[in-house]
Amino acid sequence: MATSNTEEIEEVERNDQDVVNFDEFPPEVLIKHPLQHTWTLWYYEPDRNKTWEESQRKITSFDTAEDFWSLYNHIKAASDLRQGCDYSMFKQGIRPMWEDDANKCGGRWLINLEKKQRNTDLDNFWLEILLCMIGEAFNGYSDDICGAVVNVRTKGDKIGVWTANANNENSVMEIGRKLKERLKIASKVPIGYQIHKDVMVKVGSQTKNAYVV
Repeated sequence: MATSNTEEIEEVERNDQDVVNFDEFPPEVLIKHPLQHTWTLWYYEPDRNKTWEESQRKITSFDTAEDFWSLYNHIKAASDLRQGCDYSMFKQGIRPMWEDDANKCGGRWLINLEKKQRNTDLDNFWLEILLCMIGEAFNGYSDDICGAVVNVRTKGDKIGVWTANANNENSVMEIGRKLKERLKIASKVPIGYQIHKDVMVKVGSQTKNAYVV
C-alpha cells in the first residue's frame, strides 16, 4: 500500500530524534558546516477538521549544511506532494503566516509556474531558492529574508520568497534581481512582489504588484 504524505513526514520526525553513536565515526566525519541561521521546515496538508493554522506542521529544524541535505534527501520532492499541500522553510522562530510579527510588514516575490513546469522546473527552482536562503546569497540583504513557501496546486504551482520589510525598496529589488539570476528566468519574463497587507484585503483574484523585476 502506498505511504501517505503524513506517514512519510512522521518518519522524518522519528529519524530526526534517533540517537547516533558518535564514537563509531572518526573525528573528521563529525565536522559539520554551520549555517548563519537555524531554519525550520513546515508541512501543510489540508484537513477539513482543522483550521489552516492547525494544519501547519513544524517538522524539524537544522543549522548545518549537512543536516539540510539529510533532511532534503529524506522527504518527498515538491513535485510529488498532493494537490493543495505546501512546504515552507523559514528562519527559526518565524511562522509561515502573514500575521507573524516578522512577516506582517513584509511581502513576497511570487513565482507562478505553468502546469507543465511541475515536471521541468518546480523542484529545481525550490531547491535553488532554499540554497540561496541558507547560503545567505542575497548580496548583503539576506537578513531581510524570512523564508519561502511552495504551493502545489491544480491550476499551477507557486513559490513565494518572503521578506521582512516591503518598504525597503533597495533590499526588495536586490533580492528579486538575485532570484531571477539564480533561477535563470529570462529578462523578458517579469516576476512581481506582493505586499502581504495587500493580499489580505484584495478584491477579486489579482493582487497588484508593488515591485516588478
